[in-house]
Amino acid sequence: MTLIYMAAGEASGDILGARLIAALRRHRPDLEFAGIGGERMAEHGVRSLFPMRELSLMGLLEVLPNLRRLARRMAEAEADVLARRPALLVTIDAPGFTLRLGGRVKARGVPVLHYVAPQVWAWRPGRVRRIAEEVDRILALLPFEPPFFEAAGIPVRFVGHPVLESGADGGDAARFRAAHGIRPEERVVVVMPGSRRSEVRRLLGTFGEALRLTGQAVPGLRPVVALAGAVEETVREGCAGWPAQPVLVREVSDKYDSFAAAAAGLIKSGTSSLEVAVGGVPHVVGYRVNPITAAIVRRLIKVPHVSLVNLLAEREVVPEYLQERCTPALLAEGLVRLLREPEAAAAQREGFAEALGRLRPPEGAPSEAAAAAVLEMVGEGRAEAARTASNPLKV
Repeated sequence: MTLIYMAAGEASGDILGARLIAALRRHRPDLEFAGIGGERMAEHGVRSLFPMRELSLMGLLEVLPNLRRLARRMAEAEADVLARRPALLVTIDAPGFTLRLGGRVKARGVPVLHYVAPQVWAWRPGRVRRIAEEVDRILALLPFEPPFFEAAGIPVRFVGHPVLESGADGGDAARFRAAHGIRPEERVVVVMPGSRRSEVRRLLGTFGEALRLTGQAVPGLRPVVALAGAVEETVREGCAGWPAQPVLVREVSDKYDSFAAAAAGLIKSGTSSLEVAVGGVPHVVGYRVNPITAAIVRRLIKVPHVSLVNLLAEREVVPEYLQERCTPALLAEGLVRLLREPEAAAAQREGFAEALGRLRPPEGAPSEAAAAAVLEMVGEGRAEAARTASNPLKV
């Protein structure tokens, strides 16, 4: 059996890993998988070495108190990979943990492919030299990433962004309204506060107050909050005091139905913004981290936008409210504009089409392109092993 070890560190990586496993099995049913993942990878038979949620930390001050536990988990992961000796380690996003793991096992002869290029081009370009020591190859989701990493000698393949095959554009608005008793006159606002506890705790109160202010200007709002497994209880508790009773959705199909029903969205910065763009939801982006983390990042950041939609379009399609501008009043102002001005919502949808068109791989679906790259690397490893076996003098 050929074993592929996968290591994901957060909800989005868990989804990527699950899709990649499904695509790989369509071509190679004999493959075996092990590693670190969440619910989605578990559905494909991957029993996680330890709970993935322990790695879902964001920000310097959030990570520091957990360094000892993270070091233990790193040692466990390294030992497990080396004991199993997989044909390939696929590390998925979450670079703070996965790249370090890759560097440790690569030094011991395990080939490493990193899925989702680290965004060092955005704020830590000097880090790329270290990455060259931690991975053998990178699969990039964004079209402008390969030249940056290739200049540092890292082979990169652009495989497109899996959000394009998420099904986010296939929701049913009527089904959603009927299932949750939402009246025709109510305006649905999708709220996505993140998949990490630190994000949710920092954003949910601000988002709730922004919705209250928005509701004063545009009556009849019905918030819909997307739940992520690792932070579900945190979100439920944080929404308990909201003036408008939110609909809480956990299933992906229900979430995508909410996109079809939505008039606007209040979204944390990250892949969530791309997801609602695929669903055609006009939205505003808000994000806030610890002030000390923010001060450090601001000294290093090299790009004009944080929203991936805006980076792809090379202009501000989606309003960004970051750090001290991530306030209830400003977020509400952006939402009210989208809800009251049809031309503002229409302009965003035009920008979505422009940005998303740049995410398609040269051929096929993103997961298929990623699977082809993985199989190519596994094949190269097997060929090298055969050559070594046939030449015992080779060192």
